[in-house]
Amino acid sequence: MSFTANRRSFLIASGLTALGSTRALGANEKIRIGVIGAGGRMRQLLGSADSTDVPFEIVAVSDVYTPRREEVKARANATTATTHMDYREVIDNKDIDAVFIATPDHWHVRIAAAALAAGKDVYLEKPVTHTLEEGATLQKAVRSGKQVLQCGMQQRSWSHFRNAVNLIQGGALGQVTQVRTYWWQNYGFSWVPKPVDVAQLDWHQWLGGAPDQPFSLEKYFRWRWFWNFGGGAMTDLFAHWIDVVHWAMKSDEPSMAFMLGDKYTYKTWECPDTIQAAFRYPGFDVVYEGMMASSIDDGGLEFRGSEATLKLTRSGMSVYHEGLKGDRNPVLKEESFEDGTIDHMRNFFECMKSRKDPNAPVETGIAAARAGHIGNLAFHHGGKTSWPVK
Repeated sequence: MSFTANRRSFLIASGLTALGSTRALGANEKIRIGVIGAGGRMRQLLGSADSTDVPFEIVAVSDVYTPRREEVKARANATTATTHMDYREVIDNKDIDAVFIATPDHWHVRIAAAALAAGKDVYLEKPVTHTLEEGATLQKAVRSGKQVLQCGMQQRSWSHFRNAVNLIQGGALGQVTQVRTYWWQNYGFSWVPKPVDVAQLDWHQWLGGAPDQPFSLEKYFRWRWFWNFGGGAMTDLFAHWIDVVHWAMKSDEPSMAFMLGDKYTYKTWECPDTIQAAFRYPGFDVVYEGMMASSIDDGGLEFRGSEATLKLTRSGMSVYHEGLKGDRNPVLKEESFEDGTIDHMRNFFECMKSRKDPNAPVETGIAAARAGHIGNLAFHHGGKTSWPVK
């Protein structure tokens, strides 16, 4: 878990300087998209893009697995799309305005930096970085040019999350000194690996800069749980929630982290499947707990204040005032009416035309990923670390 920039990351940041937007988009002009990484999350992103009612067409699609490329090409707005094994062929296409990137984490910065340098706007799934050092690389790649990069932190565009943040920042909870975050999933009932025809998969290309190793269905399908490709729950699930905390509390860098992690259920994984973690921020603490063998309660956050507590999930939010009888709480409740990814994608499309910063600019994605990396750093150093490391 290195945290200092190395020669490779410096070369990426300094050698790939963004060229500026390839063209200006008209008010009603169809946006031309390149797809890189055509798995399950990309299907969700494209579905959200469809729901924005903003006209777009898929010009090219890249994935190392042939059936996934063909699945995207079968979409109504992709019938003329070209298909590619190598993502660079998508980036080199001068007819493309923006790329959606939903690859495994270890490819994120390399592909995003190349796309930005080629004058493409980028929608980049979270976590935006795979290592701590990549944060500076990605920020320089974005801020050295004029391209728009939207990080896949869709809560930033989700209406009830935005309302919750307004309440917190407006002082409705009083002094908030603790935020509880949690996320439980059960991989025994979801994310079950599906058969893969290895004859149609370029495993070497999928590995990229990771050490050479034999094909593994578990690694290919559940790559988030192996250090070469992901960062476990801390950079996957926790990254969403800590981003909301950073946003609401206006503080995005912990000074200390503790993490207790164990492999109780999925012993072939490298990342822990059961976690308790704690982070110290200026004036407040954040705790996280989660496991991958129980899904009751799913995921959420609780902002604990001196006057009230705000409970927040993707389904909605509730505010509970101190000193009131149980039947009088919650005093405020709001339910979600639409997946926030739709508004997040709509915001990205709008910013492609206005050239303004999107709701989740690069700095927010870097900070959210950094917190997860710091948690993992604590895990690798006996359960505790200060930050910056002394």
